[in-house]
Amino acid sequence: MRKLVIDNDECIGCGTCAELYPELFELNEDEGKAYVIAGDKCGASDCEEAAGTCPVEAITLEEG
Repeated sequence: MRKLVIDNDECIGCGTCAELYPELFELNEDEGKAYVIAGDKCGASDCEEAAGTCPVEAITLEEG
């Protein structure tokens, strides 16, 4: 099964992923970073498309 992963070193906290896919991501405004809230639900949402929304390519799909 594939899951979403965010590289926190690369994330710029723009919030695009959380805005477009709130079922998968949330933005932690205190840290200024996005995080995955349901990375194991790739069957329910288009995770490849969600990963592609990141302007700095901090979101990847990994086997797991």
